[in-house]
Amino acid sequence: MTADDARFLRAALRYARWHLGRTGTNPSVATLIVSDGAIVGRGITAIGGRPHAETIALEEAGAAARGATAYVTLEPCAHHGRTPPCAEALVAAGVARVIAAVSDPDERVSGRGYAILREGGIAVLADCDPAGAGDVLGAYLTRSSKKRAQVTLKLAVSADGMVGRKGAGQVAITGAVARAQAHRMRAEHDAILVGIGTVLEDDPELTCRLEGMEPRSPRRIVLDTDARLPLGSKLVAGAAMPPVHVATADPLSDRARALAERGVRLIASETVDGRIALPELVEDLAALGIASVMVEGGAAVARAFLQEGLVDRIALFESDVLVGEGGIAAPFTGETLPAGFAVARRAVYGADRFMLAERP
Repeated sequence: MTADDARFLRAALRYARWHLGRTGTNPSVATLIVSDGAIVGRGITAIGGRPHAETIALEEAGAAARGATAYVTLEPCAHHGRTPPCAEALVAAGVARVIAAVSDPDERVSGRGYAILREGGIAVLADCDPAGAGDVLGAYLTRSSKKRAQVTLKLAVSADGMVGRKGAGQVAITGAVARAQAHRMRAEHDAILVGIGTVLEDDPELTCRLEGMEPRSPRRIVLDTDARLPLGSKLVAGAAMPPVHVATADPLSDRARALAERGVRLIASETVDGRIALPELVEDLAALGIASVMVEGGAAVARAFLQEGLVDRIALFESDVLVGEGGIAAPFTGETLPAGFAVARRAVYGADRFMLAERP
């Protein structure tokens, strides 16, 4: 790895962010083809998941790919479908080097992509930036290796350690700049999840409301053991797009059937002590093709995911707002992060502070 190699690989990882949440069950992968220090081809997994990044980049590079270096954010695929695997396409194009950020844990690939490249005479540098790849491909890597959806817990906490006020509906804790960043995060996830308590209290839409990005709103998921989601709620009114899913213990109840008749999709869920069994739910979500979930529920839902050990990342916004009497206490603050999490990134959005904490 040279300094230029590291620079181009980081550029590929930044490029891969463009289609987060838009590539179906496939990960958002990026490829840069570089010859004599110049990018001659670039590709990103197409919206919907096909074609793959390598195919697009090689098509753009054309003959210039021969003898070039390909920077890929994920090990090139090795399995055959209607089209040949990306690893074979790189060999056929005459690429000289492939530098990959991280290996693919999918058993259909998992080292086989690198083997095809090496057998084809290509020099391979593997796992060159797994930490950087985890920031972009973490959801795919979690789903592939753990067979469940990756969970990001998003919280906005006031200066006095509160996430809201009882009976007050939505309470503005952060400012407009921080809220815009939260909506951008929604657009990068496959789904947003809340508990039925939040819906009954706030009647939220749970969409991405940044101008021009409304079509990137992810699926909405409600933990609703007894199917109490009101038929007159905003979620039911807009259940067609993006889809609304209700995780319920009895999908055959009259209330559940009424929701289904209005376009709500039901997830038959197991329960423990009257609550949705979360470990089984995140496995079910992965089976539905949902790789990344942003939990935006209240304090009780946040605590439940933490207690089950299911939180992979914490997106914490902190403000100088005081909620005061009647406040709902946050499960943690920036100074009391749960054990096992380390701060990966900090930022300031307007008057508010942000930190992203991850499990190592």
